[in-house]
Amino acid sequence: MRVLLLGANGQLGSDLRRAHEASGARFDLVPIGRDTLDVAVPGDVDRVLKDRDFDALVNCTSYHKTDEVELNGGLAMAVNAHAVDALARICAAKGARFVHFSSDYVFGGDVLHRRPYREDDPTSPVNVYGASKALGETFAQLACPNAIVVRVASLFGVNGASGKGGNFVETIIRVAREKGRLKVVDDQVMSPTATADVAEMVLRMLTQGCPGGVYHVVGSGSASWYAFAREIVRLVNIPADVEACESRDFPTVAMRPAYSVLDGSKISSRFGAMPRWEDALERYLHAKGHRSGTREPAGCRAPDNEAFALRYDLMTTDQVPARTMSEWLLETEFDKYVRTRRRM
Repeated sequence: MRVLLLGANGQLGSDLRRAHEASGARFDLVPIGRDTLDVAVPGDVDRVLKDRDFDALVNCTSYHKTDEVELNGGLAMAVNAHAVDALARICAAKGARFVHFSSDYVFGGDVLHRRPYREDDPTSPVNVYGASKALGETFAQLACPNAIVVRVASLFGVNGASGKGGNFVETIIRVAREKGRLKVVDDQVMSPTATADVAEMVLRMLTQGCPGGVYHVVGSGSASWYAFAREIVRLVNIPADVEACESRDFPTVAMRPAYSVLDGSKISSRFGAMPRWEDALERYLHAKGHRSGTREPAGCRAPDNEAFALRYDLMTTDQVPARTMSEWLLETEFDKYVRTRRRM
């Protein structure tokens, strides 16, 4: 089996490559970088892939800097939706499996929802990023009926997110050590997830056989960003105070879901339960050297102005409310897609 991997140098793609090498899986994994295929460039997918032979394609590409995405809806739709449609069509034409990664941010609009979301719950994004990912899911399954859509959430991996320069864990460690005190939002609850665990599960899905559909592959359990940060500081043994605050104390360009915990029972019933996020965090901290005194790999430094839960250096803007903008983009882009398909 020959598997193409897009986004191979990112946080998730890097762990997929490591997991493949460590597992001794008997298939070829072919990484394809942005220098070879830029999914944001119209026509690049067909140009690069139409003459290639492969049995599966794993798409780790994404435009996921949430606040930046809110102000760049066109690029978000190009990368997170239209490129996904092109990739799914190529896979369908070649009879290849298509594995695409989506996000817990396709949820959040139901403000009263307080149970883990199942795969068949209706999507309700509250920002442009979530709307573009929801549309990408739809395109993937329309163009390639046996596509596997893997929803993940709140990722942390050794390489850090290539588009952000790090991840939440590294940001918390850095700020806690530098400041000795930090405030983190306690009214946003999610599923912290290690990319290493996602990578191992996806390898099982590829090698053991998995029906098409949507799957939630996230760490077991849930936490607010405050609870997550407090556990990071405790495990690394940093003498710092972690205080809880509300989202309104740190206004952001894009809205975030108040609750986006994903139910992983569907994937666990077939392949076994994902590890708890606390266990995954401890393994991650050991791998990075935060608990053993070893030096962390080069190129994994957290960004200086991570703009997610710690909103200490964030621009503000007057704009259409995020939910309204997301819904508008989803409706207009989907209508455009349907009209195009009808003309074909």
